[in-house]
Amino acid sequence: MKKELLIASALVSTLGAASVANAVTATMSGSHATGLKSTDTEAAADATIAQANASDFSVSLSETTDGGIGIASSFMLSNEGSHLSTAGLTLTFTDGSKLDVINGGNAAATHDVAVPGTAGNPGVTVTSTNNAQTGLDFFGKATVIGFEWHSAADFMADGLKVSASVSADDGVAASTTVAIESSWGLGATYVTSAGDTAVTIGAGIANSEYKDSTASTEGSNGFHVGFSAVTGNLTVAAGYADGDLVRNVTTTEWQINDASVSKIGVKYVSGDVTLSAGFTSGEADDSNTLGSSGGSTDSKDETMLGVSYAVASGVTANLGWKDIDAVNDGSNDTTGGSSWYVGATMSF
Repeated sequence: MKKELLIASALVSTLGAASVANAVTATMSGSHATGLKSTDTEAAADATIAQANASDFSVSLSETTDGGIGIASSFMLSNEGSHLSTAGLTLTFTDGSKLDVINGGNAAATHDVAVPGTAGNPGVTVTSTNNAQTGLDFFGKATVIGFEWHSAADFMADGLKVSASVSADDGVAASTTVAIESSWGLGATYVTSAGDTAVTIGAGIANSEYKDSTASTEGSNGFHVGFSAVTGNLTVAAGYADGDLVRNVTTTEWQINDASVSKIGVKYVSGDVTLSAGFTSGEADDSNTLGSSGGSTDSKDETMLGVSYAVASGVTANLGWKDIDAVNDGSNDTTGGSSWYVGATMSF
């Protein structure tokens, strides 16, 4: 309760300390992607081809107080209005630092390095009991009652930016599924150069504590580290993450231990054409008994290729391919397979 009161007091005092001089500035952006997607799993007799659409529409709101403090928020309508995503408040200070005071998220995820892969939206959905992860930020969830602080550029050293986050219990009761009780996270990004190569290094660490009505949980924790090297039109990137997490699947709670993800990718830009390729390997031991350190082994290996072509301003044609080799509970997962996608994205 003390944490919630402190956060609420800080928000009210900050917003009330300065007056807004002008009307809020609103900017809009969005995109619409449409194409054909083929899916061919090991269990299916024939490949299927279907239309794949993805749309989003975002509105950003911002203004600056007389004291020079920026106040910003945003909301997003995605998938043609079927989902509404809203951000909290972000305060930008005169020294360049920022503070997300509502729904701040976890600072570790802010600093994961982007690794090239495919283009468009190819993919195969494997069985829901396969708990191998493929993202570098799979750990460290947060509640909406929390904040994340972002330093200004060149924090204590040229090219360094850092973030820190904390979240508290939002009062959601644990029943048939677990609920987050609190979390913290730390992250950093360092940008430097080596000759003609621009190098970016990102890393993060986080921990989330959970509560449950029937069993003790071990929480979600982990770390990630990655790098990206850009030389002319060529980008090479890689990342690694390791940690434990808790996952809800309908009414079943899974304890996922010793999860690890390794990613590597390459991208080359030649005029209006972008070529990309990537490989991701994820592995995890899962158990449907909370607090258990044992379990069976799941894995996912993803091989990706992509070609993008800038047709016109804001219009990109995409051709992508992805193959997933999956193992569930130590045995071959026949829901794995391959997928290709061909389509276009229009952005504004």
